[in-house]
Amino acid sequence: MSTDQLSSTSYLVLGLLAREGPCTPYDLKRHVAATLGHFWSFPHALLYAEPTRLASIGLATETQEERGRRRRVFTITDAGSHALRAWLERPNREPTELRDPGLLQIFFSDMGPSQTQWTIAREQLAVHRAKLAAYMKDEVLGSGTGSAFGQRTLEQWLSHGLRMAVMYERSAVAFWEDVTVDAVAEEASAAGGVPEDYGKLIA
Repeated sequence: MSTDQLSSTSYLVLGLLAREGPCTPYDLKRHVAATLGHFWSFPHALLYAEPTRLASIGLATETQEERGRRRRVFTITDAGSHALRAWLERPNREPTELRDPGLLQIFFSDMGPSQTQWTIAREQLAVHRAKLAAYMKDEVLGSGTGSAFGQRTLEQWLSHGLRMAVMYERSAVAFWEDVTVDAVAEEASAAGGVPEDYGKLIA
C-alpha cells in the first residue's frame, strides 16, 4: 500500500484507534471535538467516511453490532499500526496551514465602507477573547467525553494541544487589539479628531 493513499485524516483516525481502541465513527467525532477539533478544522463527515476507506485497504477492520443500534465499530490492524508508526518516523516538513476567515476579510477591508476594518477587528477580537477565556477556565476540556471517555487522548490534549491553543489565542487577541486600535486611529484621522467614545471602540 502506498502512503499516497493516506491523508492527515487517515492518520488522525489511525492514531485514535491505536490509542483509544475500537471506536465507532461517532466515538471518533467525540474524541476530536474534545481535543484536536479546537484547532484542526475539517468536515466531520470525513470521520464517518475515512474509517470505512481504511478498512477497505486493510488498515482497519469493521464489525457491526448484531443488536441494538447496530453501530459500526472499527479496530486498527497490524498493517494500520505499521503505517501509523512509519508516519511518526517521518517528521512533517510541510509549512503550517492557517485558514483564518477573519484575516481574509481584513485583507479586503479597504474595499468596504470606512468602518469595515474596525467592525471586522472588533468582532474578531471578541471571538478570540472568548475562546481564550474558555481555554483558561478549562470550559472546553472533556466536552462531551463523559467521566472516562477518551481519557488518554484527553490527557495528551492537556499536556500538548491545550498549551499551543492558549498561546495561539493570546497572539490572536494581541493582533486584533492592534488592528482595532489602528482602525480607530484611521477613523479619528479621517474625522478630524478622536471620537468621544474612543475608549469603548477599542475595549
